[in-house]
Amino acid sequence: MKFIKLLLVSSSLIILDQVSKWWIVSHINLGDVRPFIPGVLSLTYLQNRGAAFSILQNQQWFFAFMTITVIGFAIIYYLRAEKMPILKELALLLIISGGIGNFSDRIRLGYVVDMIHLDFMNFAIFNLADSYLSIGVLLLVFILWKED
Repeated sequence: MKFIKLLLVSSSLIILDQVSKWWIVSHINLGDVRPFIPGVLSLTYLQNRGAAFSILQNQQWFFAFMTITVIGFAIIYYLRAEKMPILKELALLLIISGGIGNFSDRIRLGYVVDMIHLDFMNFAIFNLADSYLSIGVLLLVFILWKED
């Protein structure tokens, strides 16, 4: 049952991430900015050769190794844990999905497609997989902190 949940939830999140990236590449030229919610959110097509939020540019082998390692450990932990709180399960599913979403781009394209630009603050341009990873890690850190 856990394996099926892992497949269904992760597949759905990965598909949403990949479809959003496909749409951006198909409809917006590289570097162009399109207001989506004026003053709040714009769509900007960028090719990120670094990690989340464009850090450590052009370190593809490092990211491939780290991504496979983190995804592997997260999947093993998720499947082997007998019972876990729903929020911890959600955190792991988000981490797995985000990792696979961006890893898929790196393998297919050699870079990750980023597009979400928050207009109301000076923040890096990111994608849905980055959001999954960030929310998943923050949630997991909070849960582990509360468990101690």
